[in-house]
Amino acid sequence: MTGAVSISRLSGRTSQVIREVAETGKVTFVTRRGRPVAVIAPVGSDRADDLPDHVLANTPEYVASMHQADEDLATGRTNSLAGAMADMDG
Repeated sequence: MTGAVSISRLSGRTSQVIREVAETGKVTFVTRRGRPVAVIAPVGSDRADDLPDHVLANTPEYVASMHQADEDLATGRTNSLAGAMADMDG
């Protein structure tokens, strides 16, 4: 169950989910209609320091932008550093 849990499932199994998070040290996303809306994270673990990066890496908008970036690279839609610098100056 660790990884993601729907709000409806969490409401019936809160103690179990919290126990698993505490025992495994893994972050669990709470989802509504399949989209992350909250995070349950263990307190005092080394993994808690990674929470902001973990949340960002799993945000749907960020994931979509990374897929777009991969597609742009694969098809050659890129810009050189000099071009990017020129765009910033312009």
